[in-house]
Amino acid sequence: MLYVIGTPIGNLSDLSKRAVETLSAVDIVFAEDTRTALSLLNSQGIKKPCKSYYKDNEKTASESVIECLLNGDKVALISEAGMPCVSDPGAYVIKEVIEKGLPFEIIQGPTALIHGLIASGFAGSSFYFHGFLPHKERDKIKEVQNLLHIKAPIIFYESPYRVKETLNILLDYFPAPISVTREATKVYEETVFIYSKEDIENITIKGEFVITVNNKTEEVQEENNSISLNYEQVIKELLNDNVSSKDILKMMKALGMKRNEAYNLINKLQA
Repeated sequence: MLYVIGTPIGNLSDLSKRAVETLSAVDIVFAEDTRTALSLLNSQGIKKPCKSYYKDNEKTASESVIECLLNGDKVALISEAGMPCVSDPGAYVIKEVIEKGLPFEIIQGPTALIHGLIASGFAGSSFYFHGFLPHKERDKIKEVQNLLHIKAPIIFYESPYRVKETLNILLDYFPAPISVTREATKVYEETVFIYSKEDIENITIKGEFVITVNNKTEEVQEENNSISLNYEQVIKELLNDNVSSKDILKMMKALGMKRNEAYNLINKLQA
């Protein structure tokens, strides 16, 4: 039997009793990070052999998992943190297990995406989980543009090394505020809301990040309807009063207009 087990994303107390019982009963653990896995097992007084199962060896490691299962072993699959297969390795071996008709069981655990969604206050009847965006800025922008049609909260994962660049891009395309949760379930857990480029510069760059944008159609429409402004007329009057384009852009964003739309309209009226 293969057991797909969710592990804590920070606080070790989130490891369920069922997960502990299952890890105690298996013959071998395949882990995304064996050092983290051994630390987790040791915290529960569990001694089990661990083998690596990570992105770059997923195919060969899956063959080892299948071999163990065919030999009658009980096998656990765990991520470094959270649920396998959710922006972590695991999908390949699950597909293999299903195709071969082998049994497997899922032991639920914490997921950072749900934590971040709830912390944002944007939760509703639907959402879209995207995970990590590409590393290169050009590719990242292209992918963000492809997500604009999704009228629901969209959840991203990001590393501390790229979070500022990603937030700057997201703020160009999605309505403010953008929710940013870091260090979920840990001592220094924090959720902040990004309204401006200045806010991005003030975030603490530490830990892994869950970013949630609120692209719900009805909420954006309600916001615009409640203001009932003629944006074009407002921009014309501000330009006539010699207000700078930069300041007008900030005002329009504060009134609920998307940055790229406001930018294009300002340039059009200036011309």
